[in-house]
Amino acid sequence: MKKVILSFAIIFLVIFNISAQSGKKALLIIDIQDFYFPGGKSALVEPETAAANAALLLADFREKNLPVIFVRHNYEPGGKINDLVKPLPAEKIISKDEVNCFLHTDLADYLKTNNIDTLVICGMQTHMCVEAATRAASDLGFKCILIHDACATKDLKFGDKIIKAEDVHYSTLSTLKSYALVESTKEYLKK
Repeated sequence: MKKVILSFAIIFLVIFNISAQSGKKALLIIDIQDFYFPGGKSALVEPETAAANAALLLADFREKNLPVIFVRHNYEPGGKINDLVKPLPAEKIISKDEVNCFLHTDLADYLKTNNIDTLVICGMQTHMCVEAATRAASDLGFKCILIHDACATKDLKFGDKIIKAEDVHYSTLSTLKSYALVESTKEYLKK
């Protein structure tokens, strides 16, 4: 009987230890700032739709008491995080000067200190800061889930060619499939 009790105790401790060591997920909201909205210095195509989907993710994470991290690019005018995804006073805000939000910030240390191993990523612009964050996070060993309809971008120009925002967005998402699980807001929230 003692062997059975001891065996159950060992199994319990192993399971408890694995659960204690396993990480958790956080929502990373990148650069959803006023300068990307109509009238801003660098207005994107349909930023309101992306921000509304990011707001749904934000509400879900807050309801589940999961960590939320906001990233804001140090740029003015219009550098305030948009009211659709307004941070609460206790939520982490990373300010950055680079495209990659891991570069010259405490983001990686913050994630490791808080035992976060999975990032749900959304934001602006798909082909710049969102792409850089997703690639960097994956390279650093984080599991990434990129929410494609909670991101937005703009038309780009190369020489005399105009690349439509939709093409920029989807081509970027296509390459990021190697770094992240790419899902819609609805697909993610359904789980």
